[in-house]
Amino acid sequence: MMRGRAVGALIGLSGGTFLYTTAEALPVGLLLTMATDLTVSPAQVGLLVTAYGAVVVVASVPLTALARRIPRRPLLSALLAGFVVSTAVTAFAGSFVLVLAARLVTAATHALFWAVVVPAAAELFRPGLRGRVVAIVFAGGNIALLLGVPAGTWLGERAGWRTSYLAVAALGAVVLVTVASLLPSTRPDQGHAARGATPDARRFWLLVAIAVLTTAGAIAGYTYVAVFVTEISGFAASSVGAILLARGIASVLGILAVGAVVDRRPWLVLGAVVALQSVALLGLYAVGHRPAASVGLLGLSGLAFAAFTATLGGLVLQVAPGRSDLAAATLSAAVNVGITAGALVGGLALERYGVRSTMLIGALLGGIALLLALGERLVPPATGQPAGSAAEVVRPSARRAPVPDRRPR
Repeated sequence: MMRGRAVGALIGLSGGTFLYTTAEALPVGLLLTMATDLTVSPAQVGLLVTAYGAVVVVASVPLTALARRIPRRPLLSALLAGFVVSTAVTAFAGSFVLVLAARLVTAATHALFWAVVVPAAAELFRPGLRGRVVAIVFAGGNIALLLGVPAGTWLGERAGWRTSYLAVAALGAVVLVTVASLLPSTRPDQGHAARGATPDARRFWLLVAIAVLTTAGAIAGYTYVAVFVTEISGFAASSVGAILLARGIASVLGILAVGAVVDRRPWLVLGAVVALQSVALLGLYAVGHRPAASVGLLGLSGLAFAAFTATLGGLVLQVAPGRSDLAAATLSAAVNVGITAGALVGGLALERYGVRSTMLIGALLGGIALLLALGERLVPPATGQPAGSAAEVVRPSARRAPVPDRRPR
């Protein structure tokens, strides 16, 4: 594949993660606006996040198994087309029930997209660039936090939340054309990214557990951040977009930082970013009533969680015990278990104990995840692999025969 087409396809795939992250998180920034227009409570709008995550949890692995023989270009093109249509329907929906139904359709396309996008992107380039390629793919999601969600929030506050969803649908059409034009139509079982580089089932399932807990902790606080910054930190509702923008800038910095080091010591990086997120959330619980501290700690939590998601993407390509798309689907489901649980637990805590409690819950869940990440060194190496953290080294006899690589360097 020519270098220019490979880079263009990678940008298109990163654009897809931008779209899905924006669409999934947009109710967070538009929480109060949507609740008012649809005549429901903020907690009910939060259920749009919970239900979305539940669909991804249930559908990721089954849909990936069903689509395992479909070439990547037509598959990803069809998913993006479904995204455009369902997002447009959301914008025109006249009731909360119809908004919810359209969101569930978007979530179904999300479930399969995230299972396929990481191995599809990694396959565009040689194996030595995996960490950077995965970081670029995940950067799309974090640029969504930097630009997509804040811009959608800003637009929704001024032109109505429906206009925000229409803008996302229009951008989705552009990404669809890019991916359909440039992505090669390879089978998901072909190429160096089709299976884990150093398969290790025990570390893979440990990674799944860490993904659930860390994500739940992050989302417990983040889903209701609009309520937190207005009720606890004392900001005006019109400031929510700017605060999310600051958090998004920090998220991109987290992606840039982790892309340079994740291939070297991925489990060490994983533990560090989980610890950083837990400290930030605990700080919000303790001193979130101070406006400057609140903004700084929200940014720190965004940086940590962005770095965490990119680290997951690199690790799943390393330790996947079988096909990487099925492993990615399982990890995507795990992340969305965390999203669903975090939004649900955060909503319950919000109504019973107040929004400040959501940050404490997030910190506690992150602390448990940190203990698991630190315990990775106690896990025996996979059969046929030498001892060592994260199974990062493979015996020469266990390596696959080299395959000529003509991908861009």
